Amino acid sequence: MQLGDLVGAAAAALTTAAFLPQAVLTLRTRNTDGVSLSMYALFMTGVALWFAYGVFLVSWPIIIANAITFALAACVLWVKVRNVLNA
Repeated sequence: MQLGDLVGAAAAALTTAAFLPQAVLTLRTRNTDGVSLSMYALFMTGVALWFAYGVFLVSWPIIIANAITFALAACVLWVKVRNVLNA
């Protein structure tokens, strides 16, 4: 593995791990009062594009990190949408 790949893997792991506490908290409490629906929709679009970029480059750190981040963000967005629809 080259140095650039190691740096990319470390960056991907840290940014994905940083998102985990928010997802866990949201799923545990179901509280999305401080969560912006439009921000999460835009964020998930960006993450999906990063995922596609990783696929084009065949860059596993980008692919894996963004797949995991997308799944976590989708959980938060799902709870947010459910809360909005039930309000």
